[in-house]
Amino acid sequence: MRLLMMSDTHLPKRARELPAPLLAEVPEADVVIHAGDWVDTATLDLLQDRARRLLAVYGNNDGPALRARLPEVARADLGGLRLGVVHETGPAKGREARCAARFPDLDVLVFGHSHIPWDTTAGTGLRLLNPGSPTDRRREPYCTYLTATVTDGRLDAVELHRLPPRGGPPGPSAPSTS
Repeated sequence: MRLLMMSDTHLPKRARELPAPLLAEVPEADVVIHAGDWVDTATLDLLQDRARRLLAVYGNNDGPALRARLPEVARADLGGLRLGVVHETGPAKGREARCAARFPDLDVLVFGHSHIPWDTTAGTGLRLLNPGSPTDRRREPYCTYLTATVTDGRLDAVELHRLPPRGGPPGPSAPSTS
């Protein structure tokens, strides 16, 4: 099962549209995951139309229209992998312990908010992933998103993808983090 993970798209404030390389990945994924801060409902509509399955939450910048359509926390069993999605997890310091206590029933938690890619594992085995942002890199050198596969209830082949600067060639993919 192929996963495509993104967060913090902030459309149309940070960009006019989702980057073409990311959009090309949507129909290839079995599950598209969005960890909040959409800002517009058009992006939600677009992903719902193009994705085979969408697992998504609202973020702190999402207004009433998005909050009416999306939960604060989403959970799914993906081929035996217990995956959850939430926008905010609090400060980086203590994140693993805090999330392990809040989500003891999950194997993987995808989150957003910081726009900073993150891949760590809590002492309990909970894997925490933040795909960064495909449209607003903030202090990061690249805009990013994640892909991964689920095989026999395990998360495999986690890859951070760097998007090209607007109007430039793509940056190299980061090494696999799994």
